[in-house]
Parts: sequence; C-alpha cells; structure tokens
Amino acid sequence: MGSGVWVYIDHFKGNGLAASWEAISVAKSVASQLDTSVTVLVFGHQTDELVSEVATYVSDTIIVCDDHTMEDFRIEPYGALAAKLYQNYKPHIILLPATTRGRDLSAFLSIDLGVAVVADCTDVNIEEGCTQVTRPVYAGKLNARISLDNLHPQIISLRPRAFPKVGECDGMAEIIEVEPVMTESDIMVKVLDYTAADYDVSLVDANIVVSGGRGVGGPDGFDPVRELASVLGASVGASRAAVDSGWIPYDHQVGQTGKTVSPDLYIACGISGAIQHQAGMRTSKIIVAINKDVEAPIMKLAHYGVVADLFDFLPIFTAELKSRFEK
Repeated sequence: MGSGVWVYIDHFKGNGLAASWEAISVAKSVASQLDTSVTVLVFGHQTDELVSEVATYVSDTIIVCDDHTMEDFRIEPYGALAAKLYQNYKPHIILLPATTRGRDLSAFLSIDLGVAVVADCTDVNIEEGCTQVTRPVYAGKLNARISLDNLHPQIISLRPRAFPKVGECDGMAEIIEVEPVMTESDIMVKVLDYTAADYDVSLVDANIVVSGGRGVGGPDGFDPVRELASVLGASVGASRAAVDSGWIPYDHQVGQTGKTVSPDLYIACGISGAIQHQAGMRTSKIIVAINKDVEAPIMKLAHYGVVADLFDFLPIFTAELKSRFEK
C-alpha cells in the first residue's frame, strides 16, 4: 500500500454520498495508470452496511475504524486517525470528495503533513508517471492544469458530479480494522443534535437545480420556484442577493461564497448572473435562464434563454410539465 491511491468515504450516518463513489472511480482509474492498488478509508460507527457497499466497488483494501467516537464527523478524531494512517502506510495519492467534510479533512491533512492541497479538481490523469490535475480558477472562467511532480503525498479534492460513479467489481477486498487515535475525553467538539433541513434534495448532489434571484422580489417570490422544483424533483438554489435579503436561508446559496453545483440541468429564475454566482454553477451541463433582461450576464452563459417575467412564465411552464408527467 505504500505507493497506492487512497480514497476517503464521506457519509452521513452510514449513507455514502454520491461524491464518494465518484472519488472511487477516479482512484481506480489513476491506480490502473500507475499499476498500483486502491485503499478506501471508512470511518464511523456501526458501519457494516457501508463497508459492504464499498466492497462492491473495491477489491483491494478497505481500512475501517468503527467506534463510537467516530459516529459523527469531527475533525479532531478523523484528522488525527487519517494522519496516523498516512505515517504508517505512506500512500502516494489521497483523494477526497470536495464536500464540506472532505474539505475540512483535506485542509487538516495539508497542515499536519506539511503539503499543499489541490482543491476542487475536475480531472485527474497520469502522464509519463506524473499526476496531472485540472481545476477551475478565476471564478470558473479558466481551467488550470497543474502538474504534481515531486509532491508526496498528493492530496486532491474532487468536485462532486464532475466524475462518473464507479461500477461494481469482482473480487473480495481485504478489510483492515484499526482503532481510533483519540478517546472521547480528548475530543473538544461535542455533537449534541442535528436540525433537519427544509428541503429533500441536496444542492450538491441534485441532478436538477432551480434557483431564484433578486428578480423573485421577496420570500413569497420563491413559491413558483419551489413549485417548479417540486415537479422536477429538483433542489432549490438562490443567488447571494436573495440570501442577503433574507428571502431564503444561506444553505440554498449557489456561488463563490455559497455552494458549487454541477447538475445536469440548472434553471436560473430572475438571476442576473454576476460572476460570483456563475462561479458556483457554470459547470452545469445545461443552463436555462429566465429573465426579463435579455442583456443580463446569465443570458450569455445560458444554453437556453427565456426572455419573460418569471411570474408569468413559471406557472404556465410548471402546469405544462405537470400535465406531461401525468400522462
């Protein structure tokens, strides 16, 4: 395992995130090019089902820490264990999904191991034995190609929905069980409770995102946006202007200071398309903009533009979709 590729599995209460399966896909591709092995890290509590799911995708090695101190993601015990495992095995590449928890862990490892992180990558390949990665820069206007020569380890976080999900494999992985590094009394952070979000579909994982901006005019203006999202099975997003105005919680914000999304379909309703917003959604496969202003910046980025008042267009569009889906 000393020269292998490692993958951290991000999950919540044993439910693996889609970005984790994408990360395994990248790991297997890179390991194949390097002729090395893939090792998956699974930390948590009562993880048997999660480990079994991981084993359907990986036939090399799974390192498991199943302990009550690892039940909730806390950077202290997770980071300490990951750093110790690196010192024991010295993997060449460490891949993490660029989720909230993945970003925290990659930053911890960067500081603890004294190496830089290449964050939010959209492509990873091996050329002449050297790792080459691509990541967006300048608010997504350009893609930077970075060569990771003579960097050890190479810590790379992967943008969710930028890679395909891994396929199932044959063979049986070796499972190595390890103990946590910290006891509960050593951990300063305590998780007391969780508050359920008021939406069903995660922005980062959504196939479709319907977002509202300043053009919705107020909190009630999100009603037609939510109705369209409900019909499409989509997640509801928002621009910073809508969030700063208090019309919708911050959790819905898409953009440079919010969430970065890459859905198959992004529908922008009443959003002008400032560069800060584009930074969070410009990698969407298809972008539809609904705006009264044909000169709005979002219209130049959109694949399809609808020049209309969203309050006139959305009810008609939503009703038409409902009628078609009911057939």
